[in-house]
Amino acid sequence: MVTAAEEEHYPDYAVFMGCTGAAFAIIFTTLGASYGTAVSGIGIANMAVNRPDMIMKSIIPVVMAGIIAIYGLVVSVLISGSIGDEYTAEMGYVHLGAGLSVGLPGLTAGIAIGIAGDAGVRGTAEQPRLFVGMILILIFAEVLALYGLIVAIYLYTKL
Repeated sequence: MVTAAEEEHYPDYAVFMGCTGAAFAIIFTTLGASYGTAVSGIGIANMAVNRPDMIMKSIIPVVMAGIIAIYGLVVSVLISGSIGDEYTAEMGYVHLGAGLSVGLPGLTAGIAIGIAGDAGVRGTAEQPRLFVGMILILIFAEVLALYGLIVAIYLYTKL
């Protein structure tokens, strides 16, 4: 039986906040990854009509978009693994912040990768020298999600 003092120290809403952080981490990053994959895939399909020899070279935006979902998965698993009987409100709020810290940058990075990947793939089909520029732009978009992962892991380790 839980005493009133323990109930005050380990409130029920703390677990809700932690679970919400874990959910936000995986939901938003996979939304960004799926958008980036879909938009880049459209560009690859359009490019492949005229340049089927460049299909494998053009898969890079899809791979980079998929990596973003892995960031959310890592943080979500970390948060989920730490939820237990002695889960405080402070832990719940920190884990909510960690989930949002990786989820929202992952969403925006996925959108950026999708748009830049679509344009980059189509442009590279017309002018192959654009390939290196496309890769650099995609790296700069991907690093935005990486910044969110770093902040999320930093927050997670604060407790």
